[in-house]
Amino acid sequence: MKKLGILLMAGLLVTSCVPITPQMRMQKHPDLYAALSPSERQWVERGELAKGMSRDAVFLAWGPPAMSYEGNQQGKASMRWDYTGEHAVYAERYHGGDGYRGHYAHPYGDSAYGFAPELTFVPYRRASVWFVNNRVDGWERLR
Repeated sequence: MKKLGILLMAGLLVTSCVPITPQMRMQKHPDLYAALSPSERQWVERGELAKGMSRDAVFLAWGPPAMSYEGNQQGKASMRWDYTGEHAVYAERYHGGDGYRGHYAHPYGDSAYGFAPELTFVPYRRASVWFVNNRVDGWERLR
């Protein structure tokens, strides 16, 4: 029983690390993929964008955006999709013991002073796609 539990946990760990690809999104949303033009299908299969692509094609190629903004550009409905990533930032922080430590504090000098490692994940904008009238008008991404 213990071996089964370990194998199950290992399997969950491995499957949680699998990146989501355009092919996986195409399999999950075959109706969206079937509605694309032949040229859009080629771009989506490569995970690339081209001017004039539909929002569904961008969704299949790059996935769902982290944020979406609506607007107006020269009298036409516009939208911007932002894709984000995260940088890990490591720091050594000093923490002091000023303040109340509670009723259950150690009576023989429970030290609340010292340095402690801290890992923070800072978000950044990885890519943006601009749509005008629901078609790609432009995009940019980090290299």
